[in-house]
Amino acid sequence: LRDLDRQPALTPLVFVNTDEEIDSIESRHRIERLARVVDRVLVLEPALGPSGKIKTARKGTGEFEIVIHGRAAHAGLAPEEGRSAILELSYVIQQLFALNDPASGITVNVGTLEGGVRTNVVAPTSRITVDIRVPTEEAGTRLEQQIRSIRPTTPDVTLEIRGGVHRPPLERTPRNRALWRQYHALARELGCTLEEATAGGGSDGNFTSRFTATLDGLGAVGDGAHARHEHIDVDRTLTRCALLARLLAEPPASAR
Repeated sequence: LRDLDRQPALTPLVFVNTDEEIDSIESRHRIERLARVVDRVLVLEPALGPSGKIKTARKGTGEFEIVIHGRAAHAGLAPEEGRSAILELSYVIQQLFALNDPASGITVNVGTLEGGVRTNVVAPTSRITVDIRVPTEEAGTRLEQQIRSIRPTTPDVTLEIRGGVHRPPLERTPRNRALWRQYHALARELGCTLEEATAGGGSDGNFTSRFTATLDGLGAVGDGAHARHEHIDVDRTLTRCALLARLLAEPPASAR
């Protein structure tokens, strides 16, 4: 912009944090505080896939830990005195997977499990961790209630359920749609064809979208995120840099 003798339409604020991959635990409150006072947020996360789709929606994410407490007993001498936490775990896992609703964009995944002491001991404890993804805040609230309402099937067994939705979804709100339309129109002026998409993973844009217009995926174009073949397409990324500069020079879009 300086080389072109252009000025941003708004005073830019660049926020860089180092904890996004661990849910922005330390920086979230700062991000949300700033989002309340700015006119728009442009998230320089990579575009989606090799075609470079813009992320106009992201699922909300959450994590649960469920600990099951049974009763230990000798598996050969007195198995009837035991209450298997592993058996109960199998019932809980089935209830969790039954909550999946792919058509609505709701996913529930049991990612890790552990339990038991020895093969000749009725398992006194077991534990699982659960990942959830939801398309809307309403769906997140409903799913969290469903998980917390799970009750043990085996008598004398108790459950501890901890966790919840920790990153709200980035939804296609009217102000977010207005920002997308503005960006899309500017891209056409530069001869670029853009597509939009919903991303299953979250970003800090999920936090800002509650408070101001947010557009995500405006960074590098490439492929292989988190994999050994992760890379960027330099030429296409330079085009996105030009498009970002063009957007910065424009005043905020109207949500009407």
